[in-house]
Order: sequence, then structure tokens, then C-alpha cells
Amino acid sequence: MLSPERLSLPGPEYLAQRHVLTYMEDAVSQLLENREDISQYGIARFFTEYFNSVRQGTHILFREFSFVQATPHNRASFLRTFWRCFRTVGKNGDLLTAQEYHCLLQLLCPDFPMELTQKAARIVLMDDAMDCLMSFSDFLFAFQIQFYYSEFLESVAGIYQDLLAGKNPNTVIVPTSSSGQHRQRQPPNDCSPLDGVEASLFYQCLESLCDRSKYSCPPSALVKEMLSSAQRLTFYGFLMALAKDQGINRALGALPDKGDLFLDPTMDQELEKLIAQVSGLSVSSPTSSSGDTANLPVRNSPRINSPWKPLHHRRKMDAESEGSNEETDSSEN
Repeated sequence: MLSPERLSLPGPEYLAQRHVLTYMEDAVSQLLENREDISQYGIARFFTEYFNSVRQGTHILFREFSFVQATPHNRASFLRTFWRCFRTVGKNGDLLTAQEYHCLLQLLCPDFPMELTQKAARIVLMDDAMDCLMSFSDFLFAFQIQFYYSEFLESVAGIYQDLLAGKNPNTVIVPTSSSGQHRQRQPPNDCSPLDGVEASLFYQCLESLCDRSKYSCPPSALVKEMLSSAQRLTFYGFLMALAKDQGINRALGALPDKGDLFLDPTMDQELEKLIAQVSGLSVSSPTSSSGDTANLPVRNSPRINSPWKPLHHRRKMDAESEGSNEETDSSEN
């Protein structure tokens, strides 16, 4: 069933808004790259499974960072996958450093940049002490804001610095005209940077930024509500408030509320099935002929793969394994 939004937008505008061409280009690229493997299954099945994986959010697994960050849906899918894969870190109460969280991110996206991880850590730590320990929930919600709204936050950082320098907020937002007039400046602020900037002026700038930005921005109404009780705020204070605001978290839609962060019934059911299978193997495994205790069952680790991208990696692994077999054979001879 078509959504009302689809019927209210022209076709090209709807396709651009949903980044359909991005996925079509990626699908065709993977089709060409893996055409020998895909020929065994058929092109129709390939496109069906590709777009099913996009809908389910598994299409970003083990992909390059340029693709992971390419669309808002990709970013939300990556956030949801990171939470589901590593929520046990928080469930067990483990505290990790920024470097250790970065290693977890690289398990899902091998070329994930350290810079983004460090920026997320600074929201939590509010300084450069990157070796400090952080809880999973603190890092996750800070990382969500930094990763999903990264372009927006870059612009906000520039606005904040302009306001600290005493520039008129109107001229910060409105581009300079062709007449070559210089930007007007307010008298320098006597306040220390530690005091931050005036919240009302800061919000005016953010509201204008959200109206004209082509990147993802948090809902301006929620930002206004968040800042309504503050008179002044610092940049990292603003980022921390964004990370902790459950209204913004719900609007983004990638993660559950903080109270439900360690609950995932679907994943728990899958784990229970795996545990039951392993337990069954353990019970049914034969005892050794020497009368010792039963041999430990061989556990085949479950692998979760993106539907088609890993085919390229599997071909490389097959080639490497064939090479290693040849070396083994030659050594035996």
C-alpha cells in the first residue's frame, strides 16, 4: 500500500528523498562484481534479496564506510545493528575505552574512522581523556547523535564559535550578499567560553540551519523544548543534552528507549534456539572409546552475512584456502 507521502510528492522528488537511486546503483554494482556467482541464482532473485536486506537493515553489514554513511536509512541500520550485536557489553556492566568501542565498530565496518569514535567519546567525557572508561549506554547514545547528525553538528560547531566571537546570529545564518558587504559583528562578549552562549540566540541559529539544511537534523521543535529551560549553554553541553533526550531518540527511530536498551526479544529467541541446539549436540555426543568423558561437540559459529557483498570476500577466502591446500599437499609430497 502506498503511503500518503508517496502520493503527495512528484516521482523524482520521492526517489531522491528515499535515496532509491543510491540503492539501485549499489545493487547494479554488486550484480556486475559478482555476476558469476549470481548467475547460479538469477538476477530477479538477486534484486529481491538485495532490497529485502535493505528493508531489514542488514545490507550495511561488513560494508565500506562510504556506503554505511551514504543515506539516513543506512546510518540508522548501522546504529541498530551495533546495538543488537553488542548490547551484552552493557548488559554485563562492562566499561570500555574509546579505542575498544572503535574495535567493535570495525567488526561491522572495517574502515570505520577513528575520528567519529573520538568525537562521540568527547560528548561523554567532555575532554580529551580518550583512555577513560565509558558505559555502553552512554557511548551508544552519544555515538548515535555524532554519527547520524554528523554534518549538522559540524555546522553547529561553526555557529557556536561565531557566537562566542560575538557575531550577529542573523549574519551567521544568511550568506553574504553579492554587494561584498562584510558581516556585521556584535561587540565582543565579556563572558568566558566556559559560560557558553545565550540559549535563545543559539536556538534561532539552529532553527534557521534546520530549515535550509539538506542533511539530517533533529526536529527543531524538540530542540526548542530542550533548550527552553536553559539561559546559556556550551557546545558539549548541547551535544550531551541531544544524546540524553529521549524525544530525539524516538524521532530518529534507530534505538529503543534507555530503559529498554538491553531488551531484544527477537534476538533473545534466536540465542535461545542456538543454545538449545548446542545443548542437544552436547547430550547426544558419543563417549570416547577409552571410556573418558564425552568429547566436546564441535560448534559451528553462526555467521550473519550481507546477502551479496560477502560473495566477493568468500571468493577471496576460497582462493586463499586453495592456496593453503596446495602448500599442504606439496609439503606432504
